[in-house]
Amino acid sequence: MSAGDWMRANLATQGYCLNDSESRSLWLGLRFAGGACMALVITALALSSPAMIFALAGLGAVASVGPYHPFDYVWNHVVRRAVGGPRVPPTARGRRFGFRVATVWLLAVGTLLAAGATTAGVVAGVLLLAACAPFTLLNLCVPSMLLAFWERRAHRSTTLAA
Repeated sequence: MSAGDWMRANLATQGYCLNDSESRSLWLGLRFAGGACMALVITALALSSPAMIFALAGLGAVASVGPYHPFDYVWNHVVRRAVGGPRVPPTARGRRFGFRVATVWLLAVGTLLAAGATTAGVVAGVLLLAACAPFTLLNLCVPSMLLAFWERRAHRSTTLAA
């Protein structure tokens, strides 16, 4: 399996049905939201700012229920025009699930920082960044993979019971 096939499979796990051309043209657009969030989480952790982490959790909550991540709007209406990229498609189901997981994780990090447990908050934040890095760099969304596995297993159980 080539690297392109593997990354396309990762996007399919998130719920995107893209051909080779679409996948190649969206290489930056689909990474923009994750990259922007990673940069902001790094900044918030460096500042030990629970307020900034809670604000990012709010963005994650919006991303987990809306048709687009808030930063996808920034991409679609500002950045893509500057770089000549295509519009990012609506957020797929698996990707939204990943945003839900990240939102809960950010709330935990923010709570730890607000409670004065700075070391624990920063460690939890670094672990979140470690989970987000494959998503941003490789389109590998671990929560999407777990959701797909869970759904395949549930489908198999239903099929075997019938």
